[in-house]
Amino acid sequence: MAGIRVGGLASGMDIDQIITDLMKAERMPLDKLAQKKQYLEWQRDDYRSINKSLLELDQLIFDGVLRQSSFSKKTVSVSNPGAVSIKNINSTADFSGSIQVKRLASAASMYSKASSTIDSTAKLSDLGITGPITIEAIGKDGSLNTKQVTIDPEKDTLDTLIVKINSQTDVSAYFDKASGKFSISAKNTGDVAGGPEIVLGGDLNFWSALNMDLTSDDAVANNVGTAGVNAEIVYNGMPIVRSSNTFAINGVEISLKAVTDGPVTFSSATDTDAILDTIVKFVDQYNSLIEKIKGELEEKRYRDFQPLTSEQKDSMNEKDIERWEEKARSGTLRGDSILSGALNKMRMDLYTAVSGIAGKNQLAEIGIKTSSNYMDGGKLVIDTDKLRAALTENPNGVYEIFAKNGGTSAEQGLGRRLRDTIKSTMLNIEKRAGKASSTNNAFTLGRNLLNIDSQINRFEDRLIKVEDRYWRQFTAMEKAIQKANSQSAYLMQQFSY
Repeated sequence: MAGIRVGGLASGMDIDQIITDLMKAERMPLDKLAQKKQYLEWQRDDYRSINKSLLELDQLIFDGVLRQSSFSKKTVSVSNPGAVSIKNINSTADFSGSIQVKRLASAASMYSKASSTIDSTAKLSDLGITGPITIEAIGKDGSLNTKQVTIDPEKDTLDTLIVKINSQTDVSAYFDKASGKFSISAKNTGDVAGGPEIVLGGDLNFWSALNMDLTSDDAVANNVGTAGVNAEIVYNGMPIVRSSNTFAINGVEISLKAVTDGPVTFSSATDTDAILDTIVKFVDQYNSLIEKIKGELEEKRYRDFQPLTSEQKDSMNEKDIERWEEKARSGTLRGDSILSGALNKMRMDLYTAVSGIAGKNQLAEIGIKTSSNYMDGGKLVIDTDKLRAALTENPNGVYEIFAKNGGTSAEQGLGRRLRDTIKSTMLNIEKRAGKASSTNNAFTLGRNLLNIDSQINRFEDRLIKVEDRYWRQFTAMEKAIQKANSQSAYLMQQFSY
């Protein structure tokens, strides 16, 4: 750190101000380096903003027009929704039919034959129970699944073991402390053909202490349980048995709620509005991206407005700084080759027909065209009536235009082509501008910034030396003046005699 310097005592000159002014001239190249650094940082941030918008469109495509479920949305009408609920899962074709519910599926259950005197908070070891226990129960597929529950006799109680049973097996257990009875019910409905739906095993002392039969069939025979029952329906005139009240047929989920005296009719229709909304969201996001990229490519560069230095900002108010930097930051990506190339490629991706599709195979045929205003830069415009008609006629065909798989770009759907272009563009931008987690030496602009930082550090070291030299020179001048003043005073004194 430089010491306190006082100049001008002999000369009467403001040496500090003179050197400050001289250093301003010396610092001009340093200010230019700082301005260049600021501009590169703005450029880097603008690139990353474009990448953020590209990623948002990529995710919207993936979650929207590339999902078949987006195009298989249907409205389903049911004549008795209190008895039967129907939801489309992945059926692309419209469906209709009838269901008569003969019997609902129910779950097996069993409970203690007699009350027990077990203290549910006592350690199991005190009850002579060491475990483990096993529980076989009907699974979702209608067959028995065996689950083992381990026991720590010195820590577990009946209460803690019930928690384990409920979380680790296909049954729900409950102990009623008031009556001293224990109950188990299967989590899944249905009947296991030729056998019980619940089988208890392992440490038999545990089940004996609770006065439990070992199978649900035994419990039914002893009037302390109920058997699991399958659902029985008549589907389009054909008898069908299912272990659950909720099941799928031909991509349609059916949920039974109540027994019916006669058939319940149902029919579906394409939910055109929901599918249309998916496509509109894609078009809006694409247009927003096109507008942003086009704006960056055509934004004017004001070369007379360079980034402000700290000293310049100190002499300006906030509004003036804001207006100045708005122009200084303008045009950072003007005419950029990466963005212009991406813009052209995205247009080609969407305008080129998809080969290998019978019937409609390009956007124009389903009511999506390019804006006639060339100033829009290739934005898409939707003819809602034409698109709605295409979706009503063949929603799966519209899905293929966006999502068809193919070995070549020409055979791929428009959404897949667009995602490929987005990914390659994002990669090119990352090579130039990196991302938030990148280190500066990993991308081009970052390496340029490191180089400028190095130049700034070297220049600042040089400025320290220059300032020291100025002070030495002015100090020498002050000494010479002081000496001359002393000699002059001496001569004046001699001549005065």
